[in-house]
Amino acid sequence: MPQLVLVAVCLLAGVLLRGFERLPVSAAAALNGFVIYLSLPALTLLKLHDMTMDSGLAYPVATAWVVIGLAIVFFIAVGRWLGWDRRLVGTLILTCGFGNTAFIGYAMVQAFYGPSGMPVAVVVDQMGTFIALATVGIVTATIAAARALSTRTIVKRILFFPPFIALLAALLSRGYSYPPLLTFVLENLMETMTPIALVSIGFQLTVNREALRTHRLPLAVGLGFKLLLAPLLVLVASLGARHPLDSVTVLQMAMPPLVTGAILSDEYALRPALGNLAVGLGIPLSFVTLPLWVWVLAHL
Repeated sequence: MPQLVLVAVCLLAGVLLRGFERLPVSAAAALNGFVIYLSLPALTLLKLHDMTMDSGLAYPVATAWVVIGLAIVFFIAVGRWLGWDRRLVGTLILTCGFGNTAFIGYAMVQAFYGPSGMPVAVVVDQMGTFIALATVGIVTATIAAARALSTRTIVKRILFFPPFIALLAALLSRGYSYPPLLTFVLENLMETMTPIALVSIGFQLTVNREALRTHRLPLAVGLGFKLLLAPLLVLVASLGARHPLDSVTVLQMAMPPLVTGAILSDEYALRPALGNLAVGLGIPLSFVTLPLWVWVLAHL
């Protein structure tokens, strides 16, 4: 599949660019900034503006929130049982509780289900993962780091985050057609999202052996939940539904750990080594688990 080849090539390109030191260490921040401020808002403006809103879309959005809630309960319960501190538990929630439903999710949904699956993928990401990370994620990071919680700070981060602004603009302008020139610009900016985002992810993929030995058990628990248990629970809850919308939703719930979650873990001084490991190992592993989930969904 061409999209899968693109994903693999871009990830490998990022790894090689870092390995051969062809880009400065700060390159990842610049690439992420381009995606956050240009590519992702362009995609949001286009996809949500033309999306047909119906009651069926409530299912994927609700599913994303339910899975995040289950992740919080699961990791807190396991953490108490195994005696993990709240910084470690917070890191697992931020990375393995939230899926990479944008960067990896869009590419994989496009590859396996084509353009027809993209509206659901965008809804899951924008109204599910993104808003949950901007609210529940920040609250989780703050509590895990024992910082004072500021509602004003949370609201400000949500309202001024470019993709969220684009989301509001897309929804408010649904009754109007975009000028052809604007559509042309948005389409071309949207096309840059997947390659640039994946190169950035590949550039940041590192596996620290000492950290791997130290965090072996929480890493196994976190990736087991994210790649296997979470999509299994969604699949069971939907009673093996064969509707394409349900298939895309299950696949989005099977996406690997969220890069932004690892960034939050670092920013709040939780367990950044564990967060980086979850992302660094989770993304390559998802290249095995995601096709397996697609196969399972196709044979139900």
